[in-house]
Amino acid sequence: MNPETVVTVLCGLAILVGVAGIIIPVLPGSILIALSLLAWAIWGGDGTTGWVVFGIGLLLVLAGMAASAVLTGRKLKQHSIPGRSVVAGLVFGVVGMFLIPVVGLFVGFAAGLLLSELHRTRAWRTAVTSSWAALKATGLGMIAEFGLACLAASTWVIGVWVAAAA
Repeated sequence: MNPETVVTVLCGLAILVGVAGIIIPVLPGSILIALSLLAWAIWGGDGTTGWVVFGIGLLLVLAGMAASAVLTGRKLKQHSIPGRSVVAGLVFGVVGMFLIPVVGLFVGFAAGLLLSELHRTRAWRTAVTSSWAALKATGLGMIAEFGLACLAASTWVIGVWVAAAA
């Protein structure tokens, strides 16, 4: 097996892990995809093809990260949800990940967010409403980032086909 094939396979696996990392936020999803595209452009891509794929893929990854941040931030601001509630959700999510395998991250995030909002608002109904809005905003951001990461991965697959045909 030649080195380009090894690099291509490893980059493909890293891109898959990166796409999964967007849905499972513990893994560095978009950054891993960008680094994998760069590695493939340097060591596995067919010259210009590798760099074109890296450029397009990087633009898609950056657009996904920006869309996620903007969409989530805008919705959180609309519902006046402070950053500390999101941080509490993240902390509880990390703890939940270790306590409840598979779903603990999501359960912990939701519980931490709800408890923080309950502490802030002192009203159960308001806390539930704002927590639900924050969860929807976070999900919307993840979906946007996931979609653009899938497009970046598709760009890489097309680049691999083009490089193999050359």
